[in-house]
Amino acid sequence: MLGAEMLRRGLLAWVSRVGGILVLLCCSLSLLYVMTCSPPHSDETPMSHALPREGHNHASQGSTRQDIGTGTGGTGGVRDVPPKSGSPVGVQSYQALLQEREEQHRLHISSLKKQIAQLKEALQERSQQLKGVQESLKKGLTEGQEAGTRSHGGGEGQAAKSQLTDIQEFLKGQLSKAEVSSGNRFPSEYAVVPFESFTLQRVYQLEMGLTRHPEEKPVRRDKRDELVEVLELALQSLNTPATQQESRKTEGKAQSRKVYTPSDFMEGITRTERDKGTLYELNFRGEAAHEFKRLVLFRPFGPLMKVKNERVDTTSTPINIIVPLSRRTDKFKHFMHNFREVCVRQDGRVHLTVVYFGNDQINEVRSILENISREVSFKNYTLLQLNEEFSRGRGLDFGARAWKGGNVVLFFCDVDIYFTADFLNTCRLNTQQGKKVFYPVLFSQYNPALIYGSSEHIPPVEQQLVIKKDTGFWRDFGFGMTCQYRSDFINIGGFDIDIKGWGGEDVHLYRKYLHSNLLVVRAPSRGLFHLWHEKQCADELPPDQYRMCMQSKAMNEASHSQLGMLFFRHEIEAHLRKQNHQESPKKS
Repeated sequence: MLGAEMLRRGLLAWVSRVGGILVLLCCSLSLLYVMTCSPPHSDETPMSHALPREGHNHASQGSTRQDIGTGTGGTGGVRDVPPKSGSPVGVQSYQALLQEREEQHRLHISSLKKQIAQLKEALQERSQQLKGVQESLKKGLTEGQEAGTRSHGGGEGQAAKSQLTDIQEFLKGQLSKAEVSSGNRFPSEYAVVPFESFTLQRVYQLEMGLTRHPEEKPVRRDKRDELVEVLELALQSLNTPATQQESRKTEGKAQSRKVYTPSDFMEGITRTERDKGTLYELNFRGEAAHEFKRLVLFRPFGPLMKVKNERVDTTSTPINIIVPLSRRTDKFKHFMHNFREVCVRQDGRVHLTVVYFGNDQINEVRSILENISREVSFKNYTLLQLNEEFSRGRGLDFGARAWKGGNVVLFFCDVDIYFTADFLNTCRLNTQQGKKVFYPVLFSQYNPALIYGSSEHIPPVEQQLVIKKDTGFWRDFGFGMTCQYRSDFINIGGFDIDIKGWGGEDVHLYRKYLHSNLLVVRAPSRGLFHLWHEKQCADELPPDQYRMCMQSKAMNEASHSQLGMLFFRHEIEAHLRKQNHQESPKKS
């Protein structure tokens, strides 16, 4: 009995303790539930204001609790009078409100989790793409092939990297095949793809046909968008430091570092090789007077690729202009007038070499040179004399080899050529020793008497130099004007001095350059003009040279439409007389 009694008391004590612990645990859970489900502070009406309070039955500003009917905020809505907190309706309302807030928070948390998951996925995808591009650019073709081998068992990530590497290597292959840094060998001049030149407003093109103009303004929309993209990428490259080291050096010199704008762009050239891509070369004015920035870009039928960003200083790059001459002293006076204004007063880094054939009128030529020398204090000229029959190739070759002042840019010119100071810069920038020679396509002027109606209405020469369809044409069949370094000219073998008279020697030299590894830049030049003069084709010329001379003479007179109007002028005049005769009776 005693044992049973003790067992009963121990059991009751244990039950009471367990009951107390359970009660305490229930209270703690209830308090934790209330704290957890309480909504955060917001701009909405606090929950304590929406819930009823015990004893809240006193009047507010003279109104009883039953009179409260308008909601805050001026909405004019009517609310039910909240029940007392002790009633069953108050408990249900409180629980419903808690469930509603709990559901809102749950949905909001679920939405945030989804957004976080999406952002993580996008970030991971971008990171993989960036990592693949960097690895493909650094490791090159060898690691690209290894990645391709691993892709058979490495999953989709390795396959994507291998594909990206293949694309990069294909684009690099297109770049290596194109004429960008070195020239290709061509069998003839007909295989050369010429360049187009362009500025901010115009594109100068050779393939015109009968309806297109030698210059394009306004530029066609697709061509304009293409060149705008190229210019923007070039400016971005110029204004962005190439390396982190350069960036650190320029941090404290941000104000002194030049910021390039479209106004600094001078001129560019572009051409498309249909099986490789499009090459762009852009020249910008640099920080100093004779300093330039050259950007070379390539589009291998894909995204633009930056090939080169280099500084070009032409301060110590003189040009030796070589002019062969025989008689024609009146033309030589006009040439020297342009030479004085452009080469002496504007550029100042030019030497003139005149190779004169024969004795007739040589004293007049010498007098013209001496007068110019006294007027502008110009001493950088040389007059050479050859007592033999005129040969353009022989004169240019003799003048080039007579130069003893070291390596120099040679510009082979004729006495009826007009050029600008911008052309001299273009000559320097498109010529590179051992790498590039420049064959500009000049704009040939039509007969001014036909363009302006009569010789009495012809304006001064400077006003005639307008690049339009009815004023002239790109002389794409002529190769006489060229810029190259003297060392390249000597190494290539110079002119064929056996060619006598007019024509042929320039084509032979052009073909020599095409058969070499030098890059031949053939592009229209907006600063180089051939002034019109009546062309005489000598009877003693061989048949092939005489035919070339006559073809040049025919193309030199007027445009296709102007020649047609001249050819049919009798029919046009007869039509006008007929129209006037029919209108005369009506007036009477």
